[in-house]
Amino acid sequence: MSDHAQNYETETPETDSAEGPEAEVTRPRRRRWKVALVVAGAVVLVAAFALRSPSPVGHWRSAEGYDAHRLAYDEAMAEMPEAAATLDLRTDYGWVRMYRYAGENGGGDPLLLVTGHGAGSPVWAANLDQMLELGDVYTLDLLGHPGMSVQERPIVDAADQAMWLHQAIEQLPEDRFHVIGLSVGGWTAANLATRHPGSAASLTLIDPVYTFADLDLEFILRSIPASIPWLPHAWRDSFNAWIAGGEEDTEDFAVGRMIDAGQQHYSGKLPQPERITEEALAGLDIPVLAIIAGDSVVHDAEAAADVAERTLSHGTVLLYEGATHAVASQEPDRIAADLSAFLADQR
Repeated sequence: MSDHAQNYETETPETDSAEGPEAEVTRPRRRRWKVALVVAGAVVLVAAFALRSPSPVGHWRSAEGYDAHRLAYDEAMAEMPEAAATLDLRTDYGWVRMYRYAGENGGGDPLLLVTGHGAGSPVWAANLDQMLELGDVYTLDLLGHPGMSVQERPIVDAADQAMWLHQAIEQLPEDRFHVIGLSVGGWTAANLATRHPGSAASLTLIDPVYTFADLDLEFILRSIPASIPWLPHAWRDSFNAWIAGGEEDTEDFAVGRMIDAGQQHYSGKLPQPERITEEALAGLDIPVLAIIAGDSVVHDAEAAADVAERTLSHGTVLLYEGATHAVASQEPDRIAADLSAFLADQR
């Protein structure tokens, strides 16, 4: 049986009082937006299919668009700790960019962070320092998304989605990983674990889409105009604000500029994710930490938590009351504490 814990208090992120009250207001909003921008692309698939180019793989629409994204990407990476290694791993579907960070307690199974739709490794800036206290960390840029990974061959189904990630991590020196996925990254992690048992020592799924519940219809409908690159920038901002439960100009920080440039200038060519079946979830023979945002607009949070509780035979299900789909950057301290306790139980 799984442990179903409901969390009904939303912690206020600690700030340095020397920075003043303005910093206390700005920092949580910046964190919310960094993840909100990532997950904003999670279900723009209807429009993406309508607007997709004849190319069989994801690509930049112009050299100028790539340059704009690369500039913001480099600025956002400058806000991350220095990576110990930068890896470009060859798979049957293209090159996968990974970064390795040396943690304070190396030697065990490292953490592998899988981001959401439309962004790269810099989106973990709010979480990485605390995760490095738990061990070595790898981050990756999803194949077929804007970032430093380069898709070369078509990805046609969920089996392909699992295979490219499996092939990438097979080239790393470690045998197993604690895989942590955010939004679509949560689906990507669960899809890997159900199709390639043995790669993951554990899963941590942070408000994953297509995993424990179907997408909410309002979310799908509101995502469509926000996904069309030539429509006003303010439409994307409004949609992202709705996801994160706040308002802020995305151009105010590097991760926002990076993701916005990706939304404008990158043409994806990926299949719609397939909902992970309850049978596949029940077959997971590894510990799973499922963190569900209570105020998430992407799905019915209570229903998602119930499915996770019912299906995961080695599951810990936490419902973060009051948190939005941007929970990873809204609640970095809480997630770090829950992740630390979850991993400690496995040692």
